[in-house]
Parts: sequence; structure tokens; C-alpha cells
Amino acid sequence: TPILPVERLSQELGAQIFIKAENTQRSGSFKLRGAYHTISRLSPAERERGVIAHSAGNHAQGVALAAKLLGIPATIVMPERAPLTKVASTRRYGAEVVLSGATFDDAGIRAAEIQRERNLTYVHAFNDERVIAGQGTIGLEIAEALPDLGTVVVPIGGGGLIGGIAIALKALLPDTRIVGVQAAGCAPVPLSIAAHTPCAVPTARTIADGIAVKRPGDLTLPIIEALVDEVVTVEEDEIVLAIAHVVQNSRLVVEGAGAAGVAALLSGKVRLRPGEVAATVLGGGNIDSNLLARALETALVRQGRYL
Repeated sequence: TPILPVERLSQELGAQIFIKAENTQRSGSFKLRGAYHTISRLSPAERERGVIAHSAGNHAQGVALAAKLLGIPATIVMPERAPLTKVASTRRYGAEVVLSGATFDDAGIRAAEIQRERNLTYVHAFNDERVIAGQGTIGLEIAEALPDLGTVVVPIGGGGLIGGIAIALKALLPDTRIVGVQAAGCAPVPLSIAAHTPCAVPTARTIADGIAVKRPGDLTLPIIEALVDEVVTVEEDEIVLAIAHVVQNSRLVVEGAGAAGVAALLSGKVRLRPGEVAATVLGGGNIDSNLLARALETALVRQGRYL
């Protein structure tokens, strides 16, 4: 996927800022990387039985498309309130969609039941070494394109994306600072780092449904502890303004989770040195059109351009 300069944000912050446009990825988010890598390595017997996953949307589409490309049946369990656009897209890729539970974690309980009933292979959204490695290809591409990279800002849900990117970048560009971003409405990673064990938060209330994961992975948290330099949180209004900023200035559609890194930069949560080369990952662009319209309207009001 392309790595693009962000001129407006670079001017505002006095740095050289780039975006890794994973919203242009097939299926609309980075999740295809980990899903395809995992499914492509299954045995013939596992392929024949099929795969199952649970997801709020982007992993669902990634698994569904990867399974379609490899000719494997897929079942996806999604929360009942998953964005309609993501449910429709998952079905369009040929997967069987089961709606169950209020949250990502609730959907996981139902997915585990179906897996046992049908003897399917589980493709986890983040807590799998093959998935983490697949997401880490983003880190390889960033390192190749930006050898002078000083800071990279990466959204965190379960930790698969930042875990893979951190492994790649710390091996290739060891001096790069890696900053993770969570939505304040669902931020278990700072708690988990403090406790040195995965901790769950009771609720997940955020526009950034793609990173609304109440507990980080057992595999991903140790990677984050070892390789990620800092984790910050962003508020809902900061995410909304970031969505609008990307649309207005980079002319790219991005969802709340994908805009979290831009939100951290815009709001000053991540400080950069003058002239520093920095990048953030636009994780996905699968945003409901009604939500996008509301985000743009909110930003226009804040900018004094709409009453």
C-alpha cells in the first residue's frame, strides 16, 4: 500500500509526516495481511474443513476475502451492532455471517462454540503468531520507504498490528520510536502494561470500533512491553476531528480506528522533534457513510464553517 506525505499536518507540526494508507488495501484494511498469511499456511485437511473468526468488521472482511482467494469456506461471528457496511461487505466476499453479542468479546464466545461444533480452524484477529507476522509486513514496507524514520504512531486494539510492526522496525531501524494509540473509551493496554499481564476493561464505548478490544492478547502484550516505547490515549472528539482532517487534506476515507494515530499527532499527544520524519498507519477505511457524514459535520461546526 502507498506511503504518502501529509503536507498540512507536516506544516502544522514542523515535521515530515507520512501516512501508510492501509485504507486502500484490498478489503479496506490491514487485516487482510494477517488473515491471508495464516490461512495460506493451513494444511489441506484444515482448508477443507474451513475457518472461523470473530470480528467487529475489518478482520471479518480480511478473513472472508482471504478464504475466498484460497477457495476455503469461512464463517464469521460479528457483534450485533457491527457497522452495516462491514457486515454487508463480509457477506459479499462469500462468508457465512453470524451476528451474536453486544461486543467483540461477546462474539468471540459464540465463535468458540461454533468452532467446537464444526471442528473449524480458528483465525484469531491478533493473538496468533502467523497473524502478527502478516501484519508486520507493514513494518517492512515502512522501513524500506522511510529509512530515516524517527517515530511511528500505530493504533492498538488487540495488539497484532503494533506487535508485528514493532518486531520488523526494531530489527531494521532500531532507533525508531514506536508509539501506540488507544481510544480513551476502551484502553486496556496502559493498565495491562502497568500490571505486566493482560487486563480487561469493563466497557468499550468509542467511535473507533476497530480498536474497541477490551483485553490485549497474551502473545501481543509481551511484544508491546518489550518493543513499544510509549502508549497514549485519544478522546472521541479528537478521533472525529482526525477523520475529517484526513478526508479534507489527504482526500482519503478513514474510519475511527484508522484515524487514531492522526488524532494523537493532531492533539499533541505525540511530540515530534523539528524536522523529524514520522509516520502513522491509517489502519482502515471501512466507515459507515452515515457516521462519516456526522464526523464531517461535527468537524465543520468546530471549524466555524457550519452552523
